[in-house]
Amino acid sequence: MSLIETSLTLEEFFLLPVNDTAYELVDGQAIAKMSPKFFHSRLQKTLLFLFEEWSQNRGRIEAEWGIVLERNGKAWVPVPDLTYISYDRLPAEWMKDEACPMSPELVIEILSPGQTFGEMMQKATDYLKGGVDRVWVVDTKAQTITIFYPNRMPYTAQGTRLIEDDLLPQFQVSVQDIFTAAGIIN
Repeated sequence: MSLIETSLTLEEFFLLPVNDTAYELVDGQAIAKMSPKFFHSRLQKTLLFLFEEWSQNRGRIEAEWGIVLERNGKAWVPVPDLTYISYDRLPAEWMKDEACPMSPELVIEILSPGQTFGEMMQKATDYLKGGVDRVWVVDTKAQTITIFYPNRMPYTAQGTRLIEDDLLPQFQVSVQDIFTAAGIIN
């Protein structure tokens, strides 16, 4: 659902009144984010804790932090469930109360009821075109994580096989471990 029916500029979007609903700027429209449910919330918290521990002295991991990107030639401000950006890209000294000003290394999106994998696949493609290096799409029902890359086919991880990536040195976790830690087990 769009907050305003007229086309917004990036500046106008950031001047909108703040309320309890998170909005994304998509094609000039302020679009309300879907309200997360319990499994979504548990997985988001679990992944935040895992990445928070790993990212010490490497970068920052943030929940629900808007990113200023471009999509189809227009300003785009998605609000991923989790965003990781290294201190190499955005120095530790950067401390402003604003959207992430550049493409992060990783965004994580968790499918909510009512969202389709196809919609998330398109959003992952848009993230990659916007300069994000990796996109994880977490499917709570299938208990999988599909990892999207800019220069190769996506990979779907499941079960006990470890997720490892040169982009995230020394970070290793299995999908099963994530879902178990979140208390969500098929």
